[in-house]
Amino acid sequence: MTTAPLPRRPIGTSGLEASVLSLGSWHTFDRMDFADAVAMVRHALDAGVNLFDVGVYGMPGTPPVFTDVLWGSIMRAARVPRDAYLASVKLWIEAFDERGFGPQLENAFLRTGLDHADLVILGDLRREDVRLEDLVEDLASLTRAGLIRAWGVNNWSAPGVHALRRIAAERGVPGPQIAQLKYSLARRSIPDGAPFGELFAAGFSMQASDVLEGGILAGRVAPDREIGRDPGGIREAIVATVPGIRELAGALGTTPAQLAIAFTLTHPANATTLVGATRLEQVRQNIGAPDLLRRVGAEELRSLVEPFWADRDVVDPQGP
Repeated sequence: MTTAPLPRRPIGTSGLEASVLSLGSWHTFDRMDFADAVAMVRHALDAGVNLFDVGVYGMPGTPPVFTDVLWGSIMRAARVPRDAYLASVKLWIEAFDERGFGPQLENAFLRTGLDHADLVILGDLRREDVRLEDLVEDLASLTRAGLIRAWGVNNWSAPGVHALRRIAAERGVPGPQIAQLKYSLARRSIPDGAPFGELFAAGFSMQASDVLEGGILAGRVAPDREIGRDPGGIREAIVATVPGIRELAGALGTTPAQLAIAFTLTHPANATTLVGATRLEQVRQNIGAPDLLRRVGAEELRSLVEPFWADRDVVDPQGP
């Protein structure tokens, strides 16, 4: 069966359009043979993937991470023109100071070879000494300088996003366009809740992330690598749903991973689903998710996976 080219969806009101699947780079390319990674990225691009997450990841005291450096080399080796894709760069509020985000962005460009970021995503808000006004103004200055085109946030609360949008509107500068949120068969309370629903109704977008729960929802119940945090402490409950997910995937003639990714595409505000892959076959499976959605239908798919919703009434829908 021929897979249709990946459709694109708007990122808020920014004018940018992202493929419904985007490829992430957290501990991805540094676990691959270089030639295999080039072939995988080339296949993804040919299938219509146009958004890549290339954040600089790594914490003080931990081994250095080079996946973003490798990504830049991969894109050069694949001879991909810069105007053929969108690059999304992470910015960390922990390192925000009187110099703003400029030094972080400069470092990201040095490591990746980029000269601008189409999208920047602010990391989790864990500091109380940072004024939201300063964040908005600094991002506006980076936009005016042509270094970024649009920006969003990662795992912020709905009230926090509302505050950013209000400040930006009052000052006549661009506000956040998208929120990167955990969204999966298991974690639905925040993106499906009323607080974010108000934002989505106003044209705000989502990027679904952590959609396979570190591989657990794809059937790998004992991941051998670092995975994301566990809001609500529900990971054991998620593992318990895996046999049911396998059974449903089999009945639908698909794989657990493809089923999980297809579910995220049923959310009307989800501009793009961020997936990681370390094998070409994984990318091929991921790219088949929109076909599964077309075959089953969004309403039916959401009904079938309802039993796997593990954070219902456990996590506050307004977010952290």
